[in-house]
Amino acid sequence: MATKIRLQRGGRKGYAVYRIVIADSRAPRDGKFTEKIGTYNPNTNPATVDLNFERALYWVEVGAQPTDTVRNILSREGVYMMKHLKGGVKKGAFDEAAAQRKFDAWKADKQNGLAKIAAEEAKAKKDAEKQALEAEKKVNEAIAAKVAEKKAAAAAAKAEAEAAEAPAEEAPAEA
Repeated sequence: MATKIRLQRGGRKGYAVYRIVIADSRAPRDGKFTEKIGTYNPNTNPATVDLNFERALYWVEVGAQPTDTVRNILSREGVYMMKHLKGGVKKGAFDEAAAQRKFDAWKADKQNGLAKIAAEEAKAKKDAEKQALEAEKKVNEAIAAKVAEKKAAAAAAKAEAEAAEAPAEEAPAEA
């Protein structure tokens, strides 16, 4: 039996959520499967992956072929890195403890990189909001200046009208 590691669709229309499953290669996408090893939600930013690492590593080592998307997910989660390190242990390049240290260092480096990217995105968002606020302030100042001009012109016109009426009324009173 040729096994595949593939995604099985779930969720509602327009909001797909996937299960990562082990299935016979002849089974349909949402059909019968052997084992569920995790979930994948591409709707969040970043995409959320919940994976049973040990079972995924076992199935990759036994020869289950992942689809392209699942291969990318497993690679990001470090399953292929651990498979590579275990291959080094089998060849005698280093021992199990050294392999675990290398994997932990890789995982920590990856987490630091993700945190750095998240911080940069937050800073960029904050800067964009600040620039938008400054632009809005400039627009509001321009609008306030126009309104003040109109009010000053209206007040001047009203003062002229009152000044024109006042002498005309006072002149007949003097005569």
